[in-house]
Amino acid sequence: MVFLRHFAALLTGCVLFAAEVRQAMAFDNSRSDNLAVYYGQNSYGATHPDQSGWQKVLSNYCQDDAINAIPLAFLHVYFSTGGLPEINMANTCNSNDQGVFPGTNLANCQFLAASIKACQAKGKIITISLGGATGGSGFSSDAQAQTFADTVWNLFLGGSSSTRPFGDAVLDGVDLDIEGGSSAGYAAFVTRIRSRANGASKKYYVTAAPQCPYPDAYLGPVLNAVAFDAVYVQTAYQLNSYNNWCGLTNYNNPNAWNFAAWDNWAKTVSVNKNVKVYIGAPAAPSAAGSGYISAATLGTIAKETRAKYSSFGGVMLWDASQAYGNNRFDVAVKNAMGGNIVTTATTNPGTTTTPGTGSCAGVAAWSSTAVYVGGNKATYNGHLWTAKWWTQGETPGNADVWTDSGACSSKIATAQGDVAPTAAPAQVTGVARTSPKAEPGLPKPSAVAAGEAHQAASTAEAGEMKARRESSRFFKF
Repeated sequence: MVFLRHFAALLTGCVLFAAEVRQAMAFDNSRSDNLAVYYGQNSYGATHPDQSGWQKVLSNYCQDDAINAIPLAFLHVYFSTGGLPEINMANTCNSNDQGVFPGTNLANCQFLAASIKACQAKGKIITISLGGATGGSGFSSDAQAQTFADTVWNLFLGGSSSTRPFGDAVLDGVDLDIEGGSSAGYAAFVTRIRSRANGASKKYYVTAAPQCPYPDAYLGPVLNAVAFDAVYVQTAYQLNSYNNWCGLTNYNNPNAWNFAAWDNWAKTVSVNKNVKVYIGAPAAPSAAGSGYISAATLGTIAKETRAKYSSFGGVMLWDASQAYGNNRFDVAVKNAMGGNIVTTATTNPGTTTTPGTGSCAGVAAWSSTAVYVGGNKATYNGHLWTAKWWTQGETPGNADVWTDSGACSSKIATAQGDVAPTAAPAQVTGVARTSPKAEPGLPKPSAVAAGEAHQAASTAEAGEMKARRESSRFFKF
């Protein structure tokens, strides 16, 4: 009996300890050091052909405590075939590679259910992000928005449907990344989601990703009308039409950096006075047109902002593939904010420079009009250069796309005019669905050196490779 009493006490202690661990692991929206990282668009793959750095399965990004919230990007078309929406998660899941539910254009991504639940078990919240920079989204009325909210509830959240894209995995909420169109209906949409979630067995979150100019051009009225749990304010210079003067690179300019405006909104205008405001940043130079800053600088800005503004909730990054490809930028930022994440850094193999002696025999001179893809070689200023990914017009030695393979050890071939680069390596696979619009900042390939069939063929192949590695990146970082 004594043994049983001791055993029962030990068992009770273990149960309490396990409960405490679960509680410690659970997502806490009230914290000021959370890290939200978007997943789904394989942003790294849009500019890097080396597939080793392409987006991995979701659970790969949940192996430590660096990331706290993961919005899945994107649900980009609200009303498609069969009245159901469309989702596109680039090389992870899309309607071409994984197929669709019968009578719809909704991709069947049910294989991700285990991965989603594994991340949730580690205390992370997984939400579905709506919109994106080129999403076919919007509502004609509040009634339509409410109907769509019911659809989202049944497909992704606490409802039920025979066409749930992620199977029995129940996501933790919705994120609004609305970067075009009208704000009409979104307040009704959020209100309906909140109504559905009221009394549910779990907490559901509603977040948004406005641009830093206050008020946001598309979400401003919505942010003022209904309660949000957090806003991930995009503060980088954008690839497309946006040029955010309030970006991170203007942090030291009091006339530009406007976190104070967002803090004031949170405390005096927002329906939820406990809403958290995040600083949104690109996770790598290739994740944005410009505006990238180092993890150490971002961490310093985060800590200074946290000290001044109680609404500060943490940092948002675009995106997971870029963060991992940039030597675990997510971990560096988390630790710079005061965390203590210990992990093995993931190195992007495409950014290393390998000095040495290059054999330039048979390699053509670099041409400003020729198209090069990953693995192509060219000579320039007496050195052999190797392209890391698709490029045109970027001078070796002045652009990160080129690796210096060393001084030429053999005679350089003489090029007459614009000469085509060497044949492209094996075709890249993995991203079946191309971007619905040209990747900003990267010119589309075109035939050069007219009359040279080999050049035209090489250019066409380069274009196809680029298209296949592009994600459907709708976020405007």
